[in-house]
Amino acid sequence: MIDKNISRLRRAAQTRSKIRQLRAVRLAVHRTNSHIYAQVFSADGATVLASASTAEKDVKVKLPNGGNTAAAAAVGQRIAEKMKKLGIDSVAFDRAGYRYHGRVKALADAAREAGLKF
Repeated sequence: MIDKNISRLRRAAQTRSKIRQLRAVRLAVHRTNSHIYAQVFSADGATVLASASTAEKDVKVKLPNGGNTAAAAAVGQRIAEKMKKLGIDSVAFDRAGYRYHGRVKALADAAREAGLKF
């Protein structure tokens, strides 16, 4: 029997394969029960251009609970601001096999509202 993490990783690999073909800058999301993380990778996938998470000190101070949609929205806002500083406004969204729902959706919507296009 295939467990749900293996299924998620299989879906993630399919998405990453497509993004690699497009040669796009990739915004990857990873979530745990207590935190959510966002990283932006260069088009070749070799370099992390920017990152944001609820585990960062200044985010932790504002949001005591990193495992909710408000925290995810704050991370989305933060990653979009960092990308604007780098002059990148268009990315491919890699949800890492997670459903586009809840915290993943909150992060994506906040990044879009802050000016990122994907």
